[in-house]
Order: sequence, then structure tokens, then C-alpha cells
Amino acid sequence: MSHHLRKRIPGLSSNPLPSDSREESPATAEEVILAPKSKVHHGKTRKRRNGFIFFLGGVFGIVVAGFFAGRSDLIDFPEFGELSMDNLLDVLPAGFVSDARDLARGEREAVNYDSFQVGLNLVAQGVRANHPVVMVPGVISTGLESWGTTNASRQYFRKRLWGSWSMMRALVLDKEGWKRHIMLDKKTGLDPPGGIKLRAAQGFDAADFFITGYWIWNKILENLATIGYDPTNSFTAAYDWRLSYANLEVRDQYFSRLKMYIEMSNEVLKKKVVIVSHSMGSQVLFYFFHWVASKNGGNGGDDWVEKNVDSWINISGCMLGALKGLPAVLSGEMKDTAQLNAFAVYGLEKFLSREERAEIFRGMPGISSMLPIGGNAVWGNATWAPDDLPEQNVSFGTFLNFKENNGSAHYRNLTVEQSFNYLMDVSEDWYNDQVKGSYSRGVAHTTAEVEANEKDSRKWINPLETRLPLAPNLKIYCFYAGIGKPTERSYFYRKPDNPLSSLNITIDTTLTTGNIDHGVILGEGDGTVNLLSVGYMCNKGWNMKRYNPAGVKIKVFEMPHEPERFSPRGGPNTGDHVDILGRSSLNDLILKVAAGKGDEIGENVVSDIKTYADRVKVYEEEGFFQSVLDELS
Repeated sequence: MSHHLRKRIPGLSSNPLPSDSREESPATAEEVILAPKSKVHHGKTRKRRNGFIFFLGGVFGIVVAGFFAGRSDLIDFPEFGELSMDNLLDVLPAGFVSDARDLARGEREAVNYDSFQVGLNLVAQGVRANHPVVMVPGVISTGLESWGTTNASRQYFRKRLWGSWSMMRALVLDKEGWKRHIMLDKKTGLDPPGGIKLRAAQGFDAADFFITGYWIWNKILENLATIGYDPTNSFTAAYDWRLSYANLEVRDQYFSRLKMYIEMSNEVLKKKVVIVSHSMGSQVLFYFFHWVASKNGGNGGDDWVEKNVDSWINISGCMLGALKGLPAVLSGEMKDTAQLNAFAVYGLEKFLSREERAEIFRGMPGISSMLPIGGNAVWGNATWAPDDLPEQNVSFGTFLNFKENNGSAHYRNLTVEQSFNYLMDVSEDWYNDQVKGSYSRGVAHTTAEVEANEKDSRKWINPLETRLPLAPNLKIYCFYAGIGKPTERSYFYRKPDNPLSSLNITIDTTLTTGNIDHGVILGEGDGTVNLLSVGYMCNKGWNMKRYNPAGVKIKVFEMPHEPERFSPRGGPNTGDHVDILGRSSLNDLILKVAAGKGDEIGENVVSDIKTYADRVKVYEEEGFFQSVLDELS
């Protein structure tokens, strides 16, 4: 037991939270044995605040870093105009001001490795551009610019209200106006009334940088260009990530445009395309594969993908959702907000309270596509989870854990499935309608179910309810980290301190011990998406006949998170969910696939994903019926 960490967590309760849950939580644990550090790779991980690239929670961090960088030689800030720094500094404690200056200085002084070198090395080996390349960015990666011309919108015309310093200026000087612009209509999920119109930026500029100096896809673009790519044979399929997938087509005809571009590339260049997707972009592309074949969508037929797509490069795809998405819409929180110190919390609440953040998250139905998929079969029940570690007597299966609150209220621990039901119970009717009308999160256990689901567009994001395209020559490459960076797996919650809060629970940030960081229980992943989500379908699910009837070839290459100590973005061997896009080995793999040399890539699985995948309670058809019989007996 010397290599395990034992801690006492007083008051861990199995008392009931008002819900319709039927599963009992385990008995109250006076002594909780936490996961071995070697498994969760906790170590001396730096708490870099890159979470703003996933959700709005970190927006404040960018604001502050931007203000202080604006006083240095790092970045030019023409968009801030008349913004008074004195007004901002008046409301921020001196310690927080100092922290922000240090953060900006560290980013400025970091050594930036030469991303062109990957392409140059391959050019020296004779590697050249071959297949046309289409890139599908992840959630919030694409900038959103205003095209409204009413009085309220005219000042923002063609300025980015997401993904630029114009966003920061609007957030600080006109917060209510910014919220009205950034949130979609709650009833329709489309543009809000009053002439407000935000649209996804287009071209490579749409996702190369989030804000000036903070790259996302830029390093991949640099390396693609080095081997011969340019706008004639590559394309960024940017989209408005706030919209539900169905509304991407209704409002923007996104999937129709993507279909036409791929067909045009195939026709002009006489080559099938390679599609590169990241994070939520992989879910968008999976939906597209169903839409393009369906008579109710693109009407391309079941052989469209076979005719037009050579390879799909799936980078850190959250195929089974992202667990951190649930607390974001439930209480406006996630690890990135829970870990903030007192000064940062003070500032964050000044700009966007928990209630406001939850409202904004819910007002973007696209984000809710990443709520966890598969329920208890994938994520575990009250006593068990497939990624539980030896001698871990508090299972990851209890996703929301509650403690007694001064003895005045009692709660029951909830699984992922129960947590989703709880979210639906406590959220507004309009949000329920948007989520349940757009997405499905179950498991199809038979081929008949899978085939029937091809006619139901709500199922098209879910790889456990639908199948891969009928494209036997399609090649799928799953490139992800999955290990080395502690990732949110479950949470401790409590009643909020503010009795007037519209949110009836909040993360218990007072609890830090072992692999519990400010109420967030950490497991394996890339800092944003859990190992089970990025790895299950690639390593196990798509090996099942009903999910892959055409026998599409799947190749997995894991890249552990091995950051450089003094690099704010992790350096050339990072596995962070966003920063991996600048990883040298990932860029090397992408270029080889695009150049038609994907066959040279071997498999590399270093995590325990195959063990975890075998424990997931999703079976081949005959195994499913046997499991039902076993339960009945």
C-alpha cells in the first residue's frame, strides 16, 4: 500500500438528493483510498489556465492578460480604444494585478520552437502535398464576427465578438450587449431578435489564432504550406459552434457547403480528400457523414464517403462527450474556475457570475452536444466505473458527489446518467427542448437499432447509436494524448453560500487532497477530454460489427503529455487538448497522411484504454443478449 495515497474525507455522504434515482450510493466512506499518482500522472503538473479555449470560464484570464500585455511590447491592442485601465485596476486587488503581469511576462519570454521544421524535414525526405485537406476546428476555436446593422450592432460590424480583442473590449465595456449578441434565441436556437447576427469567420484566419499571439491551427497550417499546401488544395471548414448541428444546416447551410467543397476538390484535383478534425469538430464530422448519405440530408447515398473521402484524421475527438461540459451548464463551473485563487475568483465574479456563465453555456446548444454519451454503460454506476483503479474504493462512477451541508440538507451521489437527468430537472424548459430535440446519448445494442437510427438525425452525433460510413476503403487515424495530464472525471458539490443564487449547488472548492483538486476529482485524459471519450471508439467500439459494418480501418497513435517545464504552451511534446495541435509528432503524422503515406504510420497505444474499453458494458450483439440473460438469472 506504500504506493497508494490514503486520505480521510470527512462527511462523504450517501444521503439522498431529491431525484428519481434508483441506484444506491456506496456506504459513507470514512477513509477514502485515492487513485495512485502514477496512474493519474498528477506529479508536479503546472496549473496552466488554458481552459478558456474550451469554455468561457477562462475569458476573464484572457482579459486581464490582454490588458497588461497591452502595456508592453507583446501585442498591439487597437480594439481597446478608450477603455480606461484605471477603472479596471481600481476593482482588482494588487496581488491579482501582479499575478496577471507575471503570466503575460511568462508568455512573452517563452522560447517558441520552430514549427516549420517538421515540414522541412519531410520535404527533405521527398514528402509533398497529395490529397486535398479539409480542416474542421473544435469548439470555440472559430472566431465569430458581427454582421448586424441595427443601432445596437453597428458599432461591432465585422468585428469579432468571439476570438479577438474586440470581444474583450465588448465584454468589459458593454457586457449586457455582448451577452445579447453571443447567446442564441432560447426558443429557436437561431439568431436572437433585434437584428443581431453573428457568423463564423471564414478562411484560414477563422481558426489559426484565438487571439493575437495565441495560436490554435497556425502551426499545422505552417507545416502544410511547407510541403506544398495553399488555398487551392486546403480549406478550413469553420462553423458557428454555438448552433445545434441541425441548425448549422438550417441557418448556414454548413453541411451543404462542406459537401460541395469536397466534391469540387475531388473533381478538380482528381484526388479524394483528407479531413482533419479536432475535438468537437470530430463530432461535427461524424454527424456530417450521416447527413451527407441520408435522403433527409445531403442525399449523397451510402457510397458518397467511399467516393470522396480518403482518410479521416481524428485529433482528440470527444466522441463520447466531455465530462466537464456537464458542470459547465449545470452550475457555470469546471476545473478552470474551481482552481482559481481568491483574487481571480473575485475578478471573475465581477465580470461573469456563475449564474451568468451557466446561462451563456445553455444559450449555446452546440456546446451541449458534448455532454457525456453512453450513460452508465460507459461511465459507470454507483459502485463501479471501467477506469477505476486498483484499491480505489470511491468509484469514478459517482460523478456528482455531495457532502452534508452543516447538517441542514442531505444529498445523494449521482452517476453520469443520473446527473444528466438532474440537469434536465433543474434547468429551464427551453433548454430541455433544445438538448432533447437535438441530441441522443444512449446505446444501440443491436444491428437493427443502429440501422433504424440512420433515419433519426438526433442520433447522428452518437457513435454508440449509429455506424461508420459504408466506406470499406476509408481510413481513420485516431491521434490523441489521453494520458499524462490530469483531467476532470467527477466532482464534489455542496449548497452555495449565497441563498439567493438561482443555482442550487456549487463545486466544493474547499476540498483538496490526493487527486481531488478544489472539489474536482482527476482521472486520465488530455486536460479537457477523458481517455474513455477519445479512446473507446477507436480502440474497441468501432471494432464491433454493428458500428463498423464496412470494416473501415482504424489506426490509433497515442501521444502522452510530456511538456517542457518552462514552456507556457507545453513545447513540441505537449499532449494538452488544444496545445497538441502544435506538437511536432502530431504535425509529422498529419503531413504523412495528407501526402498519401499514412500506411507508414504504426500503432502506438501506451495507456490502459484497452483494459478500460473491455470493461465498458457495451457488447457485441450475441454478448449483449448473454449479458441480459445473466442479469435475469
